[in-house]
Amino acid sequence: MTPPHTALLDRQSPLKRFLKAMNLAGAGALLLAGHIAYARAPMVNIGNAAAAGDESSDGVFGFLSNWKRDANLLGNMWGLRTEMGKAGLVLAIQETSELFANVSGGFHKGPAYDGLTTAVLQMNTQRAFGWYGGTFQISMEQIHGRSLSADNLGVYQTVSGIEADRSTRLWEMWFDQKFLDQQALDIKIGQQSLDQEWMVSNNALVFANTMFGWPMLPSADLPGGGPAYPLSSLGVRARYWAATPLYIQGGVFSGSPVHNRTGDPQQHNRSGTSFTLDRGVMAIMELQYVYPGLGAMVSPDDADALSRVYRIGGWYNSEPFADQYWDTSGTSLASPDSNGAPRRHRGAFSLYAVVDQMLWHSHFDPNRTFNMFARVMGTPQSHRVPIDFSMNFGFTLKDPLPYRQDDTLGLGMGYTHVSHALAKYDRAVRNYSGTYNPTQTGETYMELMYQCQMTGWLQLQPDFQYLFNPSGGIPNPLHPTRRIKDIAVLGLRAIIAL
Repeated sequence: MTPPHTALLDRQSPLKRFLKAMNLAGAGALLLAGHIAYARAPMVNIGNAAAAGDESSDGVFGFLSNWKRDANLLGNMWGLRTEMGKAGLVLAIQETSELFANVSGGFHKGPAYDGLTTAVLQMNTQRAFGWYGGTFQISMEQIHGRSLSADNLGVYQTVSGIEADRSTRLWEMWFDQKFLDQQALDIKIGQQSLDQEWMVSNNALVFANTMFGWPMLPSADLPGGGPAYPLSSLGVRARYWAATPLYIQGGVFSGSPVHNRTGDPQQHNRSGTSFTLDRGVMAIMELQYVYPGLGAMVSPDDADALSRVYRIGGWYNSEPFADQYWDTSGTSLASPDSNGAPRRHRGAFSLYAVVDQMLWHSHFDPNRTFNMFARVMGTPQSHRVPIDFSMNFGFTLKDPLPYRQDDTLGLGMGYTHVSHALAKYDRAVRNYSGTYNPTQTGETYMELMYQCQMTGWLQLQPDFQYLFNPSGGIPNPLHPTRRIKDIAVLGLRAIIAL
């Protein structure tokens, strides 16, 4: 019998090799073996790069004279940022380096280093050549190190959102044009990563775990993991300011970030320049309620002046999706009589809701705020996708300690649920083979972090995560008759603005 979901076994991890050797139920093997969920990478602060000082110190190491106060380690880059600013250009470079180690659980214990260097070049067309309302942006990413989640853990929701295959690639390349009075409409066209604008919570982005960025459901269900870090897709996005608190956002993108339907999508698009247009369509729509809205008047003494953002939306992808239980002849994929070719379904969709809510702010220190975030996402089409529900929520406290205005303390959790059809498949494999093959259910994790602003350009973030029931309860590849034990992970992330 051929496992039906080998297209998602996209990493040569020890867990993947074990599952291939054991030929465990394809659906049961598909996610845990190496289909990694990716989060949104830490945001690059374009504003800090644009505001770099106009005065450059003398000498090659002149930038060190103001290193404690500069927003960027290299300051004005020996005058380069000033000269670029005159032409309407802003260059921002950021390095994210982190060391994580699982101190218990998983199928191996030990540390792993991974890192991401991101470079963003942005052009204001009005300043560059007098074209009002236009912005052009191109970004590159250089990914290094290795993936602790793939090599040691065997989890769905990876401990770090920047874990990916080592490569140097184009990430985004787009042009955004604003229209109408007060720039009420803007349209973006080009290569885009959807995790920058869609279905995300701004309060959640300080966390490290993948679930707080690009959700588990589209990462597992969409072809190639969807157009999100470290990949992106060609498309067009329109955003309209309908009223003071309301925004409507819609987009149409390529159905997959890669041409190939099998194998590791990152390996098939190593340079980020596939520019796929032959893989169907992904359509997405989102309604946003933003308070205080643009132009709204809020009194400092207003008891209701607690900022909030609510999002509801949904996406549809027209690509064919493989049935999680039946083959093309109407036989269970787990059966020895199966032809191994899963039944195909045209298209899949999902609905979601996101909440960012400030719960409290100090009247004595405006930077001190207590915030809540939550996101739920689900699909009723559990017969054609491996993950049918995911959610996360948590709390952040900004300015938690005296004189630490830029620090953030956060506690959050996430949960993902294996589709009912996939769980049915696991049970069928056990019945047909008579071997140990537990039914996958769901995976839960918790994360506690503290993001500390050490200087204007350096953030350090100690992190602790605990993952329950890894990959929904799968066999340990080193001990096939036992599940992978719950996992405790310690880590440290450093974010450097260059």
